[in-house]
Amino acid sequence: MKHFFKSIVAFLLALLARGILLKYRPKVVMVTGSVGKTSTKDAVAAALSASFHLRASEKSYNSEFGVPLTIIGAKNPWTNPYAWVRVLGEALALIFLPNHYPKLLVLEVGADSPGDLKRILHIATPDVVVVTKLPEVPVHVEAYASAAAVREEEFAPAYALAAGAPLIISADDPYAKRLASRLSLHVTTYGFGRDADVRLEDAKVLLSGTTPLGMQAKVTVGTNAAHTLETLGALGRPQLYAPAAALATALALGMTTENALKALESYVPPSGRARILKGKNASVLIDDSYNASPSAVEEALSSLSLVPAKRRIAVLGDMLELGRYSAEEHERIGKLAAMHADIVIGVGPRSKKLSEAALSTHKNKNRAHHFDDAHAAATHLRETIEAGDVILVKGSQSIRVERIVEALLADIGDVVHLVRQEREWKKR
Repeated sequence: MKHFFKSIVAFLLALLARGILLKYRPKVVMVTGSVGKTSTKDAVAAALSASFHLRASEKSYNSEFGVPLTIIGAKNPWTNPYAWVRVLGEALALIFLPNHYPKLLVLEVGADSPGDLKRILHIATPDVVVVTKLPEVPVHVEAYASAAAVREEEFAPAYALAAGAPLIISADDPYAKRLASRLSLHVTTYGFGRDADVRLEDAKVLLSGTTPLGMQAKVTVGTNAAHTLETLGALGRPQLYAPAAALATALALGMTTENALKALESYVPPSGRARILKGKNASVLIDDSYNASPSAVEEALSSLSLVPAKRRIAVLGDMLELGRYSAEEHERIGKLAAMHADIVIGVGPRSKKLSEAALSTHKNKNRAHHFDDAHAAATHLRETIEAGDVILVKGSQSIRVERIVEALLADIGDVVHLVRQEREWKKR
């Protein structure tokens, strides 16, 4: 019965969302990929806001429910049937009554299983597509025949573009470049590669003493003079990809570099994506608790190694939905973590292999630990963290490692910056 109700609601939402798009015909910028979608979507919205009346997906509204809710302009009703009725009423009002609707939509789209993006593309057709990273071992791979099949689906929005339409991809991603080479589109690249149209270089951590403030890099468009690009409040090279992709998108839509960079000053990295927070006992927290996949954990560990610290502590929860890759990837990440961190803490059943791999590399039982859940890990960390420690916290959603971050906050008021703080999530 629950599945039947869900199918009916998804059908109605899709029908109404298509009706809204047919009536108002906004330009659609679609953001897809395995990692970094929400950061990129938020940065694109910030860059374009100076020139367009737009609406962007809230948080990570990227599913067959989230995309229609964005088109309608409604919040997630969760399990409240009265709120769902209100959403349907809002959609009908948009279709049958005059409204001042956005001229541009920035839609984040994602796939958990085969066919998800096909259903979304039946609702909305993109005018511009931005592709984030398509890694070797993507998240949700256990639901697909192969990693290549995941990448193919995540790239699917590009196939829906009209000939000559803008496609924005990373110059550092061989998979995206290979897939884009098949298409007759206007491809703009961003990244650290020498051939990138929007080229990043000289990336560094912005510091106040030894405290990290964010990231900075030089950005060059074509042969023009370099500009300074900054992302405050978050750590790591991935934090520079989002505004670079946004700049590339803005240029593809006719904005000037100067106007786009000025608009990007309002960009704030989303919660749970390498956000820098003050921890107990004068420690520093890197809150990367939204989700985890092997490539994202690699980037997070690289970010950890950039920060001056008394001790670097990597708290890594299970990486879910990896299927046959799970054991080997947890083991590989454990060994990698031991190279970047002084102490490695695994959280969750799958991360036991991660902790064991880190221990075998460290050869010191005091430098690698394992806990069954976030509560136990938080208790241990509260008792052991010291002034000058930098603690990275990362894990898949259901491991709920944001609870560890919450337990380690110096100021409990900073809980507003954490992911999954809605009442519905807190009940789970």
